[in-house]
Amino acid sequence: MAKEYRTIQEVAGPLMMVRGVEDVGYDELGEIELASGERRRCKVLEIDGGNALVQLFENSTGINLDSSKVRFLGKSMELGVSEDMLSRVFDGLGRPIDDGPEILPDERRDINGLAMNPAARAYPEEFIQTGVSAIDGLNTLVRGQKLPIFSASGLPHAQLAAQIARQARVIGTSDPFCVVFAAMGITFEESNYFIESFRETGAIDRTVLFMNLANDPAVERIATPRMALTAAEYLAFEKGMHVLVIMTDITNYADALREVSAARKEVPGRRGYPGYMYTDLASLYERAGRQKGRKGSITMIPILTMPEDDKTHPIPDLTGYITEGQVILSRDLYRKGLEPPIDVLPSLSRLKDKGIGKGKTREDHANTMNQLFAAYARGKSAKELMVILGEAALTDVDKLYAKFADEFEARYVNQGYRTNRSIEETLDLGWDLLRILPREELKRIKAEYLDQYYDQK
Repeated sequence: MAKEYRTIQEVAGPLMMVRGVEDVGYDELGEIELASGERRRCKVLEIDGGNALVQLFENSTGINLDSSKVRFLGKSMELGVSEDMLSRVFDGLGRPIDDGPEILPDERRDINGLAMNPAARAYPEEFIQTGVSAIDGLNTLVRGQKLPIFSASGLPHAQLAAQIARQARVIGTSDPFCVVFAAMGITFEESNYFIESFRETGAIDRTVLFMNLANDPAVERIATPRMALTAAEYLAFEKGMHVLVIMTDITNYADALREVSAARKEVPGRRGYPGYMYTDLASLYERAGRQKGRKGSITMIPILTMPEDDKTHPIPDLTGYITEGQVILSRDLYRKGLEPPIDVLPSLSRLKDKGIGKGKTREDHANTMNQLFAAYARGKSAKELMVILGEAALTDVDKLYAKFADEFEARYVNQGYRTNRSIEETLDLGWDLLRILPREELKRIKAEYLDQYYDQK
């Protein structure tokens, strides 16, 4: 029987101080019983001798210092995991919110899992097809990779996230594939959009959703990605599935971290975020990957909105250090009406070379990717020159490059949120666009591929 304490010293916002506690550990769960019999949950944030600083999951209204009791449960937050989680919707603390039955867990796992041991990691190398040309063709996602999407306020990252979750699959294998989707600090409208989007396409059958809304407590927002990753680890490494974890929005998560840090009166770091934010984000991101000797894998796409469109803001800055690249959404392309507005030039996938080529995508993939990048960059420069000096200042070849840039944006990048392109369709479209340019301009492609694909109309 857990010992009860009636020694609540003070309550300040979401925090509460309990004095004279014994054998209580960091991160341990507690239960507060009010005089009315109502029970609320809390979590230990800090232990100082016999004093425990706890954070409330619900609000502090009605807690009477004299008549309320606290008992500590001797365990940290856990999630009951089972294959039955697929096709279900949970809140940020792992409770079902889809009117379905409670999950009968195969086991209960501490959500504060450990980052994967580097010595146990297998190198990411299998291609994951998202059906989005700007990612598959140019910034390829590889199984076990962490590839964040950098967005900004008002840009359609929710639509892109839902599209990737619906369409993503590992090609060339019959191994089971599933998606774990974690949404943090989103509106009810956004939550509804994600759930309905998965339901109408049938993608929900292979998806586990964790939904934390904007009006939910900050401490729940901090638990949500850990819940999702605990479910993903079970499905990947116990059930042998290839799991794609999509987390949106990491900015809301970091703001919750800042809120809790400020409540604890910690010394703030850059822009008020706690100094340990890098470590905290790493403890999430590094749970993704492949393990030697195990069939399953966890691939992660964290999505974050850059405050004030600033790439140097601490959240995208630190995320960029920990992950293997980034896909950047552009406000300029969004204004032009491109769907999705992915800016391919500053985007980067550091592992793309490992997941493409013969036997994975197609032998011409690397050459065409490099040529498309080069041609689009030159085409954009030509268009900028045209704005300053007028079209007459451009050579005939530069005009072709300018035309290529327009066609590339209109046909390759702009594919809509309902189009699912195979990698063959993406590569063939790339060749179709490269035929705008004379053959002698395609210096980054081997002659044998030019003979095979360029001349074939």
